[in-house]
Amino acid sequence: MSLEARLEAATSAFRGIQQEISTTVETRQRLDSQLSENEQVQKEFGELEEGAQIYKLIGPSLVPQERVEATGNVKKRLEFIKGEIDRVEKLLKDLTAKQEAKKSEVSIE
Repeated sequence: MSLEARLEAATSAFRGIQQEISTTVETRQRLDSQLSENEQVQKEFGELEEGAQIYKLIGPSLVPQERVEATGNVKKRLEFIKGEIDRVEKLLKDLTAKQEAKKSEVSIE
């Protein structure tokens, strides 16, 4: 394989990694937003008076929901989102390492 062909292949791989990083960063930002929203809901649940009615939006309707069920759902969502953030952070770290390796490969050739 000629030098030009190897350089083209390495550059293409580098661009692919950059695109993956971009997509992963967008995912991380979306997860941060979801985390913030759910933490706010959890905080508001904590400030509710005892016996306050909680409603859940299902389609076009508001349906009453038990407080225990609602707080449990928010807690589960927070755990899931935090797990996803950890997974995405690891993926970003791996992609950054791959990007650096390709970057040095492209600059050597």
